[in-house]
Amino acid sequence: MTLSSPIDLHIHSTFSDGVLTPAEVIDLAKLQGLTAIAITDHDTAAGTDEAMQRGHEKGIEVITGIEISSWHGDTSMHILGYRFKHNDMQFNRRLHLLQKGRETRNARIIENLNKLGIMVDLSELLQYSEYGQTGRPHIARLLVDKGITKTIDMAFKNYLRRGAPAYAERFRFSARDAIAMIREAGGIAVLAHPSSLDPTLRSIPSLLKDLCNLGLEGVEVYYPAHSPKAVKALLKMAAEMNLLITGGSDFHGMERSGSNADEWLHRTHVSYGIVRAMKKECQSRNKFVVSPCAVKTEL
Repeated sequence: MTLSSPIDLHIHSTFSDGVLTPAEVIDLAKLQGLTAIAITDHDTAAGTDEAMQRGHEKGIEVITGIEISSWHGDTSMHILGYRFKHNDMQFNRRLHLLQKGRETRNARIIENLNKLGIMVDLSELLQYSEYGQTGRPHIARLLVDKGITKTIDMAFKNYLRRGAPAYAERFRFSARDAIAMIREAGGIAVLAHPSSLDPTLRSIPSLLKDLCNLGLEGVEVYYPAHSPKAVKALLKMAAEMNLLITGGSDFHGMERSGSNADEWLHRTHVSYGIVRAMKKECQSRNKFVVSPCAVKTEL
């Protein structure tokens, strides 16, 4: 395996809101010539064992991954975690709090939809998430299948996005807690897709400084929605703050992405050298102590 071998560190499976099982993700990764992947399901690592078993069979390295819902100040964000102990009991107890929050939010959204005259119930919804976490994407699929909206995007726009009539808040960890729980399980915490927080990226240097002091060790630089200009800016920030760079396709399956398998591969912008850098970082630090990374005063 060479440093330039193609990998993808941002993929979702049926254990959250993807349409392929972890084993199916591995099979597709093998067909596409990937050498390593991370399945980063929302608020759960339950698909990791299945992915690792199939990865061993297919010769694909599986890096433990997760995407944790969190907030910092007034900003809602996602923190990616890599190379943590996915069977750590304390880690999974904390995840259970997030998972219960999703269940409570789902019930509130269903109640809000019913008040709007859209008659759906939880038993229908659970059919859309056989394996793991149920969330708004599953509700959106249900609305499409019942003919309430034509597309998943319309379901979010009309009913499920923040500010829409059926929207409901849910429990999230603070970024401090999300980063700490990843690091305490031996992993590396990374800020996911910064451009989704601020397309101009003007506020990102300040945000990264804050998160860096909480133990953040990386930033997702390569992402399908990041323009070449954004990638260049994020690379500069990462270098100046001594942050690891990561990236991936945020693949949910062809049904969700609207792309074919070849397009998926072309959206995978990272090389195996990133995994080597993660391994080196984990080996060189006391992984149970949260310590601030190096931050320059000015960017």
